[in-house]
Amino acid sequence: MRPILILGRSGQLAFELRRTLSPLGKVVALDRRSEPMVDLAKADSLVAAVRSFRPKLIVNGAAYTAVDRAEAEPELAMKVNAQAPGVLAEEAKKLDAGLIHYSTDYVFAGDLNRPYREDDPTGPLGVYGRTKLEGEEAIRAVGASYWILRTAWVYGERGKNFLLTMLKLMRERESLGVVADQTGTPTWSRFIAEVTASMLAKTGLELKETLGTYHLTCAGHTSWYGFACQIRRRAQAFGLLSESVAQVKAISSAEYPTPAKRPAYSVLDTHALQDAFAIQPIAWEEALELCLEQMAARLS
Repeated sequence: MRPILILGRSGQLAFELRRTLSPLGKVVALDRRSEPMVDLAKADSLVAAVRSFRPKLIVNGAAYTAVDRAEAEPELAMKVNAQAPGVLAEEAKKLDAGLIHYSTDYVFAGDLNRPYREDDPTGPLGVYGRTKLEGEEAIRAVGASYWILRTAWVYGERGKNFLLTMLKLMRERESLGVVADQTGTPTWSRFIAEVTASMLAKTGLELKETLGTYHLTCAGHTSWYGFACQIRRRAQAFGLLSESVAQVKAISSAEYPTPAKRPAYSVLDTHALQDAFAIQPIAWEEALELCLEQMAARLS
């Protein structure tokens, strides 16, 4: 049986995908430290890997996600986020394989006052969002069987993400300012992986009948400040933080300038996903609770 090829191994999403997709078939996960080596910035390594394993399904669980650093490394971000997905789509089409690719809420400008639907006009504000959008467009142009799954504010127990950064800073500082005028939906990497597996189980690993772009996030929304406050409160309850940790205060984006501009509002409407696959997203607060509970259990 042809395998499921996951690009990425130890990243916060790829790691979870390896676990959730393994019951669906043989899984091969490759990255820059695997044998064979795969580097999304090197198209020839992608082509070689796909042609070697001849997968039934390619799942791109890796990306260039350093939003601010992308402003100084646009060429690298373009290779990884824009060009690599196009290469993968071309190879998938040749093999009659499916391709799952993850994109971002940052493809939008953030100027709506309601959750973004899949067909709303895009307008990325920085290099990261622009390269991710070009990756989406490259996939669509090829005509392969694909799912583009846009998600947002991804966090988990590994990698570099807001949750781990907050836990670290809250232990080190007396006070912590967090932006309160950007609104989105924190989404646990394990939830993304589990929903992906559920979608595949419902379709028998076939993407042709449901190909397209879907928004995949937890339910609800908050600000980075609201997310930080919930992390502090619940991490203390689980014993991951002491009572004498940094106080969190709300600040504006203007008070915390960054190289890349972020959308002020990037909540994604998930009704298309719910309707097509009968999947009901869990609240972001519930997902965070589950994540922190697992972290506490692992430490104990």
